Order: sequence, then structure tokens, then C-alpha cells
Amino acid sequence: MVKRNVVVDTNCLLMMIPTRSPWRKVWDAYREGKFVMCVSTGVLDEYHEILSQKASPSVAENIIQAITNSPFTRFFSPQFRFEIIKQDPDDNKFVDLAIVAQAEYLVSNDKHFEEARACPFPSVNVVTLSEFAHVL
Repeated sequence: MVKRNVVVDTNCLLMMIPTRSPWRKVWDAYREGKFVMCVSTGVLDEYHEILSQKASPSVAENIIQAITNSPFTRFFSPQFRFEIIKQDPDDNKFVDLAIVAQAEYLVSNDKHFEEARACPFPSVNVVTLSEFAHVL
């Protein structure tokens, strides 16, 4: 069975990790191989930075290790910058990754991703964490 490629924005990853989170089932689905998380160096760097700030450096390191060592992770190195998101250009790393990975979903609750959702080409299927959880 071909698993769907998914890019997860940092805000959603933060919501998926806590064991008591209503979104923990999405993290568990990833760990069970129900989808493939697509990452790049830039995305992993952001995950690490934000997890270190919001939790702790050791928690960040454990999550990054879990992602990098998972058989349900695919690594990509986007070479082209599409620059679709103008309001927060730093978010483009997720859009570029989604395009290169041919991701079925880019999961984000960030309103800046509306620009990517509205862009007809290249097409990026941006969904909220709630919408993605419903798909699972």
C-alpha cells in the first residue's frame, strides 16, 4: 500500500505531541505508519528550535530523533523556492517541501497558508489539523 506523503507545519506538530492532546491520535497514526511525514533540513531545524523553546532542548532532541529514525519519514531537499507565501516568507519552506514531496496534504493551522491554498499553480492541498485528523 502506498502511504500518503504529508507535510506538518510546526504549529500542528506542537499540538500533536502532548500525550493528553486531542490531536495525539495524529502523532500516533504517524508512528503506526498510517502516513509518511515529509521533512527537509530547514523543517527539522525549525521543529528543533520551536520545540526547544516551547518544551525543552531534551524534548526537542527526542522528537527530532523519533522523526529522523522513523521508517515513516521521507527526507527531501527542495532546490527551488516558489515564494508563494508573502506575509510570512519563513513558511515557504513547508510549501516548497510539500511541492517537491508531492504531498497529499500540508497540515497547518496558520492563516498565512491561505496564500498557498489560493494559489492555482503549483497546487498545494493545505488542510487544518482538525481536517487531517478527520481524514485519518
